[in-house]
Amino acid sequence: MDLRNASVVVVGLGRSGVATARFLVNQGARVTVTDRAPADTLKAPAEALAGLNVRLKLGGHDAFDFETADLVVLSPGVPHTLPMLEPAWAKGTPVIGEMELAAGYITEPILAVTGTNGKTTTTELVGNMLRKSGKNVFVGGNIGTPLIAYADGAHAPADVVVAEVSSFQLDTIVDFRPQTAVMLNITDDHLDRYPTFYAYADSKWRIFENQLPSDVAVLNAMDATVAAMIDRRPPHARRRLYSEKAVVNGAQILKDKILLVDAGRQTGSFRLDKAGLIGPHNRENTAAACLAAREQGASDAGIQQAIDEFQGLSHRLETVGRVRGVRFVNDSKATNVDAVNRALACFDDPVILIMGGQNKKGDFSALKSQVRRRVKTLVVMGEAKDEIVTALAGDPERGILEAGSMQEAVEKAYDAAVDGEIVLLSPACASFDMFDNYAQRGDRFREIVERLG
Repeated sequence: MDLRNASVVVVGLGRSGVATARFLVNQGARVTVTDRAPADTLKAPAEALAGLNVRLKLGGHDAFDFETADLVVLSPGVPHTLPMLEPAWAKGTPVIGEMELAAGYITEPILAVTGTNGKTTTTELVGNMLRKSGKNVFVGGNIGTPLIAYADGAHAPADVVVAEVSSFQLDTIVDFRPQTAVMLNITDDHLDRYPTFYAYADSKWRIFENQLPSDVAVLNAMDATVAAMIDRRPPHARRRLYSEKAVVNGAQILKDKILLVDAGRQTGSFRLDKAGLIGPHNRENTAAACLAAREQGASDAGIQQAIDEFQGLSHRLETVGRVRGVRFVNDSKATNVDAVNRALACFDDPVILIMGGQNKKGDFSALKSQVRRRVKTLVVMGEAKDEIVTALAGDPERGILEAGSMQEAVEKAYDAAVDGEIVLLSPACASFDMFDNYAQRGDRFREIVERLG
């Protein structure tokens, strides 16, 4: 794509928007960045573009910019269905995402990971497996550094580009083609943005859209929606399945090891006895990572070393303290119902569960079985607390407590716990009713726990 002297509108002045604008300027484009947020809330990203020939249009969007653009590039958080984009569509102007733009300038193999839950953990684990195998790796995308920054030469050349990919990013692809694509799971999420669950699933499935028969699709055969999608829209790429059951091509997950299989013959085995990641869902994530990393040249020794040494990420089943024998676990990244189900499955000891926040149209009643089995007391907070109470009333052994703040929620959970029990923050909701993001929510939880100690 020749961008010299092209008029390009970048929508969204977040981290991705800043990196995209910088890339476009370096390509010789005439760049306008627009964001509906007021200028006084965007001082830091605006300053990051100081000195570049970029026109900023903040506090709203101007239809004229879209009418006269040669290309529109959306940041991941910007829905591709917004009415403001109609002038561009009417003119036939390409409307793509930052990831699609970047992929057109990346010549190295791309390994892309998506799914409702576990994307970041799996992406980072794959990157570690490749690094331990002596590969130069770039890890980014929907986490950390945008792909466009790598395309712009801001990072050292890599042998493999490993990218976490969201459904929002996949909404705007045209030619994006990962040589290895991983689908971890598809469960209810982002139903505040998509009209139906099936629309969300179709969006996720676009990761396989441009793959060739020589590429690889790594798929979770244990996930009901993934299995149904394989039948309905089988990928063109070679399929590598992972499951607790025996597979012909892929990985079988056992309690203490993962077996790799090709054409029914075992070709590798990885121990899990030293693994830092806990829970059945993380065995699934590890199996996916083993398959994906091996496809991009990781050695068995490098894969095993990464499994043994990787301790997980912040805000994902992270133990943040022990007070009076009570263990406090921060799972603030659990922003949907399935993530909470997976978290609860990790614990045999009684759990005092803190839930709540901004609902993304999730069905809290899907937690009834796990809550009844594992949760002693439920503490709810945030906008969704009444919905959670309605959905789960009568299921926790010791009932449901309501809290008006994180401080109150932690204090009530602590009072309800005894030696050997677990206080788990696993909200099943977005954080935006009370916090800027899930990380700020998790950090606040940690701060309160540290003061308890």
